[in-house]
Amino acid sequence: MKAKANLMSYDYDYIIIGSGFGGSVSALRLAEKGYKVLVIEKGKWYRQNDFAKTNWNLRKWLWMPFLGFYGIMKISFFRHVTILSGTGVGGGSLVYANTLPVPKSTFYKSGSWAGLADWETELKPYYQKALKMLGVSKNPKLFDGDLALQQLANEIGRSDEFEHPDVAIFFGKENELTKDPYFEGDGPDRSGCTFCGGCITGCRQNAKNTLDKNYLFLAQKKGAEILAEQEVYQVEPIRDNDELKAYRVSFRAKTIFLKNSKSFTSKGVIFSGGVLGSVKLLLKLQKSLLPNLSAMLGDDIRTNNETLLSVSSLNQEKDLSKGVAIGSLLHTDENSHLEVVRYAEGSGFWKLLHLPLSSGKNVMIRIFKMVGQLFRNFGPYFKIYFVNPWAKSTTVLLFMQTIDSTLRFKTNRLGGFVSRVSKGKKPHPFIPESIALTKKYSEIIEGKATSFMLETFAGIPSTAHILGGAVMGKDASEGVINKNNEVFGYPHMYVIDGSMISANPGVNPALSITAIAERAMDQIPDKK
Repeated sequence: MKAKANLMSYDYDYIIIGSGFGGSVSALRLAEKGYKVLVIEKGKWYRQNDFAKTNWNLRKWLWMPFLGFYGIMKISFFRHVTILSGTGVGGGSLVYANTLPVPKSTFYKSGSWAGLADWETELKPYYQKALKMLGVSKNPKLFDGDLALQQLANEIGRSDEFEHPDVAIFFGKENELTKDPYFEGDGPDRSGCTFCGGCITGCRQNAKNTLDKNYLFLAQKKGAEILAEQEVYQVEPIRDNDELKAYRVSFRAKTIFLKNSKSFTSKGVIFSGGVLGSVKLLLKLQKSLLPNLSAMLGDDIRTNNETLLSVSSLNQEKDLSKGVAIGSLLHTDENSHLEVVRYAEGSGFWKLLHLPLSSGKNVMIRIFKMVGQLFRNFGPYFKIYFVNPWAKSTTVLLFMQTIDSTLRFKTNRLGGFVSRVSKGKKPHPFIPESIALTKKYSEIIEGKATSFMLETFAGIPSTAHILGGAVMGKDASEGVINKNNEVFGYPHMYVIDGSMISANPGVNPALSITAIAERAMDQIPDKK
């Protein structure tokens, strides 16, 4: 039987599923327009002192509910990619590396959204709005890891392509509390960055401009409600005489054993749980309550064609943990760039999952090369794994390209979430340009390179930027949502998160998600 409801008795005007960049923007802008808004987030609230001091504190760092770990970073394993994503009130902003670049022109003219609007022109004011809201500044200081990248730029003849990135960090006086520097006193008090390198495990210095300090903070002041530690499992259309009028959103507790279900009704629903949240839930609902969702759902998923390789220095005078998470970047050619990523001193957990870097067409070749490296360089690798502090001596090199290939995610018979190649070649971690740059960087810092063990054993790359799956199109045959982010076939239902990204930005996507979310909210009129 179709659910019905008195249309004047909604619990909320809009329910937002997820509190990342898309959800946070939506919460504030809808609350400003006079709507009654609820944000439902499966992760926990994390205050300044709640974050893990190092990533050895797995309970506070990793999201693994089956082990009782309710931290801010989730690692998801698929056949074609390993995905790092964020969980908690503030979503990916809690764990991302703060960089907020504007993509190149090719981003706006490719993919399924090409031609739906003059995106570069139309989004320009929204990028500026997003930069202001997120408190972006140029990183003012370079440290050992950054200076090594600058030397690499000089050596390959691209010194002009080295830059201090735009980052969402408050660079005030270190350890000194300052009245809100961004919103004329309406925001929270802040403290200046100490350049400790702890951005990715969660900023304990009150300096990182996470969403709970801007969009979500202001949204709550405007009346938006945030319900943490609850996971949405059902979104049911409410019809009146076969006309879709509203939705019933059902959810249950995520972080306790007894998971009592609750539900609220709303006129509109916004999916903002990212690819791993929104797309997975929508694929499940497509088989039951939302059968009219586009067949494109789960398709056009991208990874930014990236690699994550680590280099550990044997020079104990270098401190590669000092600085912000990403303090420098180098445009290595017109399609690619390289970033230096760091963890705070003491965060050495990753060394348990890393092996000496090796590449090859099959696993036997890679293992043979890896074992050969261990024998030839036993002393250096012994120091890396057992003597030298990992984070202090190690830099992660993030290499990204705008070159495109896509995956398709779907649910299997057991309800699992699986991947397959959609277009182009399958992603792989052995990009020749990345390996060559890593070797040069290793020479500069007198170090040895390592990579995530799944790359060696399975040839599966890692990404922190999973995008697409609910892309824009001119109609349901080409996309899941229209150019205003509304789901085809379901009025007042929107997808506003990384899964809406319809082309490869080739850069960290947080700013683009924020800008597109700002534009989407601008299309919704004020509440009468």
